[in-house]
Amino acid sequence: MNTSRSRGRTPRTLRVAALAVLLTTGAFTPSASADSARTETPVGTSGGVTETVVRVKAPLPASFGARPAACEWLSYLRYRSSSGPASSADADRVLVAQPGILEGAGAFDSVARNTVTRAAEQGRHIEFWALDRRSNCLEDRTGIASGDQHTAVDYYYRGKRVEGRTFAGFVGNDKLGWMAKLGIEQTVRDEYTLLAAELPDQGVRKDKVLCGGHSLGGVITGYFATADFDGDPATTVDAGHNQCAGYFALDTTVSTSLGDLSGSIPDDTNLPDVGLGYGVVQAGLDSGLLPRSLSAPVLLNPETMTLLAIAGVGALQNPGGEADLPSYLPANTNIEATNRFLFSKDTATFLTGSPAVKDFRLTNEAILGSLMDDQSVPLAFLQSSVGFFDGGPITDKNFPVANGSSSQPGLFGTEYKAIPAEPHGPLYTWRNYDRVGDPDDPGYRSSDGTPFTAAGKEVTDIQELARSMAAHPLDFTEQYFPTKLVTDLEMATSPQVKRLVVHPDGLTANPTLTVLAGDGLLAGRVPADLHPVVADGYQHLDVLTAAPVQNNGRPEPVSTALTGFARTPR
Repeated sequence: MNTSRSRGRTPRTLRVAALAVLLTTGAFTPSASADSARTETPVGTSGGVTETVVRVKAPLPASFGARPAACEWLSYLRYRSSSGPASSADADRVLVAQPGILEGAGAFDSVARNTVTRAAEQGRHIEFWALDRRSNCLEDRTGIASGDQHTAVDYYYRGKRVEGRTFAGFVGNDKLGWMAKLGIEQTVRDEYTLLAAELPDQGVRKDKVLCGGHSLGGVITGYFATADFDGDPATTVDAGHNQCAGYFALDTTVSTSLGDLSGSIPDDTNLPDVGLGYGVVQAGLDSGLLPRSLSAPVLLNPETMTLLAIAGVGALQNPGGEADLPSYLPANTNIEATNRFLFSKDTATFLTGSPAVKDFRLTNEAILGSLMDDQSVPLAFLQSSVGFFDGGPITDKNFPVANGSSSQPGLFGTEYKAIPAEPHGPLYTWRNYDRVGDPDDPGYRSSDGTPFTAAGKEVTDIQELARSMAAHPLDFTEQYFPTKLVTDLEMATSPQVKRLVVHPDGLTANPTLTVLAGDGLLAGRVPADLHPVVADGYQHLDVLTAAPVQNNGRPEPVSTALTGFARTPR
């Protein structure tokens, strides 16, 4: 291994031990009684960063109708320096991050840790709050929290009891009536409610809080900045922009438009036709004739998104062991279609199902890499740069689009895709991001001679990604994303949504940091006057998941930029 790349990193054995602590330390021992208005539960402490999960009671209006009791609470992951103040109000800064589409609080784990650590090294104590949207309340993490892959599969797919609990099943549209009203207005109201509860002094919020988000979280931040929360535009102490000292955007922009995020929503999702008009769409959501949560036939639905976390469990549990997940999963149409979509090298393989993923020998890390790496998974908004396959011959992946096609749509990214070539052959392993380009790297190339990857394009540690996906009480993904949140934003010019932009000058009322993934969704499309920080080689998710030390031996640039922004004089 190139030692310059690993400088400052925790040895692997200690990192794995720390991950085990995250799974087992005080996970169900809240710091307040269950019927209080707030609980804070330890998750773990490692590397000088203390993580807790905070829940604040914030009942929805009665007009939302019946909903689970868990959905009367707002939740976030709180990261702070272990040597810093216990009270958030005493921190130097508090970064509050809104997740992107189909994304949960767990996705911010690496960037949160990196930022808190970098600031502490400079003598400043900041906090990073990774928010969950209210709809994440519907997720059941019991099987994932077991820390065992087979137990998780048995819990979610075979009805096995775990910790005295039986999985109630994935929630159908008929049980999501309350989500028909969960749009942009309630989403920004939830952020305001949480901030006001956790930091009651508005002067502290205005002085110390930096508001931002990833992907769709940048647009949500834009609506927050322009919102008015007391119903009187003339009194601005409650205005969104007066709850923040600044804004930050991670592979997005702080705006009130979805225009910059083209490619972030697949065309085959079940989004209704917004051309029907606001009133018709809302009536369809209220009645249940339209889907109240966003999904797609493969991968992007609660059943298959759960597989991502289960793959993370396996990568943590036994990273180099031969995976049996593909054969251990139950056979059903949804899982089979997803496996074919993700693991087919061409259209013929997709149509016939042969060879199937279970015909290849892969380690648990290689399974996770196959599901999340930019040289494997086709959907750009799910891609990270975690290394490459190793251990056997590799071939081009020409499904669902031709490899190297210049007309490749943004949805599928621009990196050449690869897949193992020999079913029933060698055990395919995973070469982590910091071993790409080492002397023993085979240097795999596409059929046209193009290298599949290079050290400068690999930035995320696969074990850190596995931790983010499987070792937190709040999920990496969002299984029940509110349809109304997207349709509201798509109908931004409708009177019902336009009225929410009460203080349009709020978008420019505070300084803004824009950080872009060099190979992400917005590459080359952000106005120069935003003066973006560009993280070269990064994909859309890498701005959240990248390792603290990069292959050039330098500190991770996103957290470095956030730390510098947090030092801006007040």
